[in-house]
Amino acid sequence: MTKFIIPKIPNKNQILQFFKKNNLKDLIELSQTPKKQVNEMIVNSPYSPDLKDLYNLYHFIILNKRTTILEFGSGWSSIIFSLALNELKKKYSNSIKDLRRNNPFEIFILENEKKFFEISKKRSNLYQKKLKLNTKVNYLFSSVSMTMFNGRVCTEYKKLPLCNPDFIYLDGPDQFNVQGNVNGINTGHKDLMPMISDILKIENFLTPGTIIVSDGRAANIKFLRDNFSRKWIYKNNKISDQHILYLDDPCLGKYNKLQLEFYK
Repeated sequence: MTKFIIPKIPNKNQILQFFKKNNLKDLIELSQTPKKQVNEMIVNSPYSPDLKDLYNLYHFIILNKRTTILEFGSGWSSIIFSLALNELKKKYSNSIKDLRRNNPFEIFILENEKKFFEISKKRSNLYQKKLKLNTKVNYLFSSVSMTMFNGRVCTEYKKLPLCNPDFIYLDGPDQFNVQGNVNGINTGHKDLMPMISDILKIENFLTPGTIIVSDGRAANIKFLRDNFSRKWIYKNNKISDQHILYLDDPCLGKYNKLQLEFYK
């Protein structure tokens, strides 16, 4: 039996119709902004929306009936996650009452750039009203510093939100805003890459069925896979440069069993 569903790759017309249908035509126009070049890595303004990625993320949440999202980094994905959780809340509010999910249909957003933190909060409030969403969005700002994990140089957030997500989207932190160094190493060099260790530190709390998705960040995903202590299924969608991890540990008991049955 399929453990989780990977959305099918849409054609251009399907993507455009999705955004028009959901009153997000402005994102279509914004998506036309030229993409950054390979070494244009220090960003001073928000990225333009990638419609294909956003379409894919929305359907990932809907098809797999996720309830609680933890997003490392913030951006247009935060709006799409709010939209998806709002749809699921309408359908399944009564169905999750017997589950051990105490932050149902909530999104937790962790950001390490104050400028983008404020932009994302303002944008979130705007679209919540515009789209008439009833999704609870929790924002947390935290600095990021260099550290070690299992003898490997990496980064860590100073603070993490208090939640137990069943969907984690890895899209942060900004590698050029990381404090300190380890033996002179800091991710601020353009030839290095983001390398968070935070998911490893909370792995023991995650429930079987948890999904991690990352668009790019292949080196960080490899680091996580090499250091996880539990059983994870890994898929790499090379066409979309997307990495997917599914926690396939044995069921923890009654409440986890109900949670896994809900996903089906």
